[in-house]
Amino acid sequence: MKTLTENGLTAAALERLANAPDARIREIMTALIRHLHDFVRETALTPAEWKSGIDFLTAVGHLTDERRQEFVLLSDTLGVSAMVDLVRHRYLGRGTASSLLGPFYRPGAPELPYGANIAGATPGEPIKICGWVTDGNGRAIAGAALDIWQAAPNGKYDIQEDDSTKMNLRGTFRTDTGGRYEFRSVKPNSYPVPNDGPVGVLLRAQGRHPYRPAHIHFIITADGYEPLITAVYIAGDSYIESDAVFGAKPSLTIAYRKNDAADEDATEPAQMIEFDFALVPAVPTLQVRSQRATKPARATKRSRNSHRARKTAQKD
Repeated sequence: MKTLTENGLTAAALERLANAPDARIREIMTALIRHLHDFVRETALTPAEWKSGIDFLTAVGHLTDERRQEFVLLSDTLGVSAMVDLVRHRYLGRGTASSLLGPFYRPGAPELPYGANIAGATPGEPIKICGWVTDGNGRAIAGAALDIWQAAPNGKYDIQEDDSTKMNLRGTFRTDTGGRYEFRSVKPNSYPVPNDGPVGVLLRAQGRHPYRPAHIHFIITADGYEPLITAVYIAGDSYIESDAVFGAKPSLTIAYRKNDAADEDATEPAQMIEFDFALVPAVPTLQVRSQRATKPARATKRSRNSHRARKTAQKD
């Protein structure tokens, strides 16, 4: 039996992947093992620290259920979800920037008529939200679906309330023949992500706040186009520059403006947001991977050193 060195152990673990039947699984696991081993070497991680990490992930799993997704929250607060969005968007061409799905999305929001109010009896300052969905070249997309959700002014999503079976501040709308959408709601506020669990402990250990700027979520879909998961952020929010989950982007940030059609009975709210979305044509997964393969990321000094370490390991 061969005695393994640090680099030899990495090489041995990677060799075990040689017979993986799925090439993509082999690619992902090769990178994961390589980076995890590099992480342990770089930080000189101790057994006690690794055990603490395992205990932390166990606690994240125990807290995750149908009402709370602590793993998504962990991914968001570490910036991993935002990175996945950025990398995917890089290969899709021009279109509206993506943003995070977040831990509070739930499928099945009711389809509502054009211009309907998703707030129901929720108290708050009313607003109108409208705009167009186009193909990026200014051509309207009729019949596009907009799945919309937001937190109430108290900072909570319906799924966080005592009766989480009731849907509120959610709705699905369709663009009209001109590609225009419109609905009504109440102004969202900034709010803290759930921080009474292990992710909150980690945020405090890093000296970070848990707040997100005010925003409204969208998933926009249309036949022949890539689904767009994004959000609209409210300009001037005090957390717009320090979003706890790295979701806010300048191109997605917009200020309220006066609604010239406002009336006294609030059928037309006094303020509104007008924001247009541009979708990009659907891109086959294989084509995205092909583009990635022809545009490799520039190797960092650390990655080059890791490559040399792997080459050395082949000789051990």
